[in-house]
Amino acid sequence: MNVLEFIAGNLPMLICFVGGIGMLVLEAFMPGFGLPGIAGVVMEIVAVVLCWFNVGPLAALGMTLIILSLLAIAISFSLRSAAKGRLSRSKMILKERESTEEGYRSSDDMESFLGLEGIATTVLRPTGMAEFDDVKLNVVSEGEYIQPGTRVRIVRVEGSRILVRSV
Repeated sequence: MNVLEFIAGNLPMLICFVGGIGMLVLEAFMPGFGLPGIAGVVMEIVAVVLCWFNVGPLAALGMTLIILSLLAIAISFSLRSAAKGRLSRSKMILKERESTEEGYRSSDDMESFLGLEGIATTVLRPTGMAEFDDVKLNVVSEGEYIQPGTRVRIVRVEGSRILVRSV
């Protein structure tokens, strides 16, 4: 059997194998797990099943090992390129940083509310809403159940989490 006969006899398996690897490599450069990734996995499974039926189980095991090896190599090259290579200089990789020095913050500074007294506007069990100087805030009680209309005081601020206690 020459090479052309082998390729002609196993063309669907080879198309699934090469197409699946291509789709999985494409998925590595796209955000999320979408259509190319799912299609690539399905194509590789079809390629292994076709190999099993056409050539035998040992060949299918060998193809599975080849697929896993090629994917590992492709992923390592992709990650290396994203860190140091051509991909790291492309527009796909975010280079700018949003630092606190430049005015970026992940949450507002709620420390200014510490010690204020207000009124619970919803039931706190233990979370709910309370109003402090005409500002409605999401608050958390210290574990107690607080009825609406109860006066509360902010006792601790942990990032965006505001702890209150009934007065």
